[in-house]
Parts: sequence; C-alpha cells; structure tokens
Amino acid sequence: MTYVKICGITTVEDACTAAEAGADLLGFILYHKSPRYVPSEAAVLIAGVVRGAYGAQSPRLVGVFVNEPAARIRALLDAIGLDLAQLHGDEPPATIRQLAPQAFKAVRPRTQEQAQSALADYRDTVPDDVRLPQLLVDAYHPQQLGGTGHSADPGLACWLARRTRLLLAGGLTPENVGSAVEQIRPWGVDVSSGVELRPGIKDPARIRAFIQAVRAAQASSPQRSRESATRGPTL
Repeated sequence: MTYVKICGITTVEDACTAAEAGADLLGFILYHKSPRYVPSEAAVLIAGVVRGAYGAQSPRLVGVFVNEPAARIRALLDAIGLDLAQLHGDEPPATIRQLAPQAFKAVRPRTQEQAQSALADYRDTVPDDVRLPQLLVDAYHPQQLGGTGHSADPGLACWLARRTRLLLAGGLTPENVGSAVEQIRPWGVDVSSGVELRPGIKDPARIRAFIQAVRAAQASSPQRSRESATRGPTL
C-alpha cells in the first residue's frame, strides 16, 4: 500500500476528518516559526481525542521538529503521545539514532550528489520495519523548510524511492498525487498546503479527494515488491 500522511494538523476537527478518510499518519508541526505551528498543549488535546475515538485503528501521530535537541524531542513525544518524530532541519544522523526507532529525516536535495549523500547518511538510521519511512524528500526552498506548495524534483524522488522507503512531500494535491504515485511509487505521500483552505486549516473535501486519488492510483498500478525498498540496493 501507499501510506498517506496529512501534515500541519492544528484542530481536532481536521484530525478526525483525516482519520475518518483513511489517513495513515497525522503530522503536528512543533516548530514555532511555521504558519502551521501547533502548541504542544493543543497537540496533547488533539492526540487524546484521536486515540480515544480510533483506538488501535488510530493513524500514527508524527511530530515535526526543526533543530531541537534529542532530549527535548523525546520529552515531547512522550508528553504529547506521538509515535514518530520527523526531523526537518540540519539534524545529524546521530540524532536520529538517539531517537530510534521513533525518528526519520526529511531532506531537500537539489542535486544527485546531495540525494546520494542523504541516502548514505540517513537510510540506515531507521529500523528495518516496512511500516516506517526511512527518508522524507521535500522541495528545496531558500527561506522555508516545507509547506511551500513547490514540488520535489521528480527525478531525484524516483531515484530515492527505488532505494529506500521514501515519504514523498512537496506540492502534492488531489489533482496531481495520483500521477506522482504512479510515476515515483514512493512508500508514502505527505500533504499539507495541498489540502488547505488556508495555512493550518484543512479543507475536508480536499483531504478526502487526496486520499481517494492515492488509493485509486495504487489500485491501478501493478503490485510491486517491497524487498528493494526495505533493504535498498548498494550505492
């Protein structure tokens, strides 16, 4: 299957809409400079409602962090009740390892060399578990770390998706995600701005349309082996 992450969740209503629509992961941006920032107190409330409503069927909850110490990330994972940490800054591989098995790295490569370096540095910091992404790829932007609406380089994304469990982000919408899934065949897809009414506030119809488009593309594509994505070929 292709996993779906709805990121930039700031309200209980949006979290429940995404969960009901079939999202596999929900993202909470715990970086105060983001327009989609959610305070930890609000994240605790949302996480509690989602867990209470969906129990064992709850989407996995992901905190998005930027250049925070591992100890603080761990404390927030525990306090909020998050499953995973997505590290979206300049964190070294050692930080991912300190948080294992609950962390993965987001990268924004502009060149093949940068993509190769990111793969070499971060792929093996995540346990060999097909349910976890090993790497997230997002579009590069000189001022913003994510949520720009710009697309990741499709050639680099394809290259990474053949070698790792890749969570594809950047510029995805209900209108283009199906073709992205068919072309790149990532482990999963990640959307924030593409299903919003405005930053931090989701459009329920677009959330549902996004997930439906992913499932339709997944159903129409040939079944592919996860073996290479799980282990990855040598560089």
